[in-house]
Amino acid sequence: MGMGFQTPPLNSPAGKWLGFVTAVWVQAISGNNYTFSNYSDALKSLMALTQLQLNNLSVAKDVGKAFGLLAGIASDRLSTPVILLIGSIEGFIGYGVQWLVVSQRIQPLPYWQMCIFLCMGGNSTTWMNTAVLVTCIRNFRKNRGPVSGILKGYVGLSTAIFTDVCSALFADDPASFLLMLAIVPFAVCLAAIFFLRELPPSSTPDEDKQEFKFFGIINTIAVVIALYLLTFDVTGNHGQNVSRVFAAILLVLLASPIGIPIFLSFRNLIRFDANPESEVERVVTEPLLTGSTENNKPTPPETAVVAAEEPENGRAVVIGEDHTIMEAFKTVDFWILFFSFLCGVGTGLAVMNNMGQMGLALGYADVSMFVSLTSIWGFFGRILSGTVTEYFVKKCGTPRPLCNAASQILMAVGYIVMAMAMPGSLYIGSIIVGICYGVRIAVTVPIASELFGLKYYGLIYNVLILNLPLGSFLFSGLLAGLLYDHEATSTAGGGNTCIGAHCYRLVFIVMAIVCVIGFGLDILLSIRTKKLYAKICAARKSGGSS
Repeated sequence: MGMGFQTPPLNSPAGKWLGFVTAVWVQAISGNNYTFSNYSDALKSLMALTQLQLNNLSVAKDVGKAFGLLAGIASDRLSTPVILLIGSIEGFIGYGVQWLVVSQRIQPLPYWQMCIFLCMGGNSTTWMNTAVLVTCIRNFRKNRGPVSGILKGYVGLSTAIFTDVCSALFADDPASFLLMLAIVPFAVCLAAIFFLRELPPSSTPDEDKQEFKFFGIINTIAVVIALYLLTFDVTGNHGQNVSRVFAAILLVLLASPIGIPIFLSFRNLIRFDANPESEVERVVTEPLLTGSTENNKPTPPETAVVAAEEPENGRAVVIGEDHTIMEAFKTVDFWILFFSFLCGVGTGLAVMNNMGQMGLALGYADVSMFVSLTSIWGFFGRILSGTVTEYFVKKCGTPRPLCNAASQILMAVGYIVMAMAMPGSLYIGSIIVGICYGVRIAVTVPIASELFGLKYYGLIYNVLILNLPLGSFLFSGLLAGLLYDHEATSTAGGGNTCIGAHCYRLVFIVMAIVCVIGFGLDILLSIRTKKLYAKICAARKSGGSS
């Protein structure tokens, strides 16, 4: 060939997929907010904290997500690279200071200062996630379920990725783990800054088929990575050499999706050499968000999902059209979605934040297994729910909230199993909670875009994410923290450590009841949105945009 390989133009299909691959990498390292259990015991010992104080540190970490509103507002005003840069710098500082404390390079900071730096670490992920989700759902709006499932799936895997790599290379050293949390996301986000941009969605049937095929390939790679991590976890202790080989292969697997934009670029070069005067790869220039009319003609033909028309003065906005945040607040459906989300993610976060203490209470010396199990099975919940719900929405108009309802009732069963504290209960419970938490995270993302549109999606998404700090405060900081400390002090000998099945039993029972309430809310939302999803199904079958 007469031309060498060059980086594809960012506004070409190959450039668009290169942006998506870098988005996948960002998500694969942006789940650091879920790894608190891996170093919480070190903080507890160094700072001489009670369990309630430790749990409130985890709440401070999750409160960082409340400031995600800033990222949501910024997503309508700043470019994707700027949003990524802000998140990467903030995470570098937040986790960097925690590393300095845990590695004992500096004396433990006052409690309130530690809360600030944990809050910064938690907030950094909201900038990363907002940049990635808003950009990719707009770029691939006809496949919102798979996009959400893949991206959120890699977030779920990131906890296991960090945990297993640290275990393989640094023998579970919490200081080394925090150093990874500070440096790796910073470096990956800097790389993504150069490639991730908002581009118009596909406009031809061939592009739609190509998107479906490539999403299938990335899904397959993700499943292989999850199984690979799971195999490493369940095969016990490994020698140093085996662990290093494991880490090297893992990095190769994580890098492998880059083959898609490389393939598209080489295919373009071959066609260009064969016919240099033809424009082979369509360079997209049409605006990202089009209006509802052009020359007084209605937008074709999907009325419920994409590019919903701007509300006219005095006309109420209906579900499926673009909502401002205030318009969304005025709908019953928004608050049903908000509180059902709280029931699922709030209780799930309580388990993730307290998994270390839960394992120790039941006599497990090494709790990293449960952290990884929750992460890996959370991945399967995310990636499968995104693809499965997309299939049923397109096939028969099944309301996506039904999937949330199923996950909510299954999560309640998981909490009951954990409350019974039989042999193996924590294994079973961590798997169930991981799956169901993953479903809630992945499915709620496209639901919000389908109900309230894409124009102000960044802000609406971050308002829903307020449930993470709120749920962490209610279920982890208050419920789990207070009940654990009560059980610890009432035990013979007192102290701030509780050993036994009773430590978390009441916590699990209360959270099971909360999940049943969430189940009822999801069923109600499914009923209320049945007509909307029937319209979406009809429009997609007729070939409309989505």
